[in-house]
Amino acid sequence: MENNQETSNERPLDIFASWEVPEYNSHDRDFRWYLITGIFALFLLIYSFISGNFLLPIILIITAFIFIMQHGSEADKVSIALASDCLVIGKRAYDYDEFRNFSIVYKPSQGDKNLYFEFKNPVKQRISIPLENINPVDIRNFLLAFLSEDLDRTNIPLSESLAKLFKL
Repeated sequence: MENNQETSNERPLDIFASWEVPEYNSHDRDFRWYLITGIFALFLLIYSFISGNFLLPIILIITAFIFIMQHGSEADKVSIALASDCLVIGKRAYDYDEFRNFSIVYKPSQGDKNLYFEFKNPVKQRISIPLENINPVDIRNFLLAFLSEDLDRTNIPLSESLAKLFKL
């Protein structure tokens, strides 16, 4: 199977584990969240006009449009599979040799149960996969045959913490 290509039916994959996750995290945002965000956006708009930054209002309008369009819609499910030679996300397959390492953050009391893959290519973004009801020990033992584990990662990344905090 070629790197980062769509999966095909040419040969069956030897699947170790598979599950489905939401395409994106959806949050329950109440009226107060929208009010505070609107006030913050208004201050940013005023600041952008005072400072002469005319790109910021365009970015804010696009962001607001995305949030409004996403409100009330449910995230599609994406299938995840760990196979003997690749990670499959939806219809895309990633060979294990594309990754530098993996890590698992398991803190159920905080609601954190994620699997992370770091690419060897620093330009590519880290892959974060919720483990849902999958046993993290089984996943760890399976992946150790293919990748090294990043034992330094014990918490979710700051970007995910902030997104969780601000319900983004």
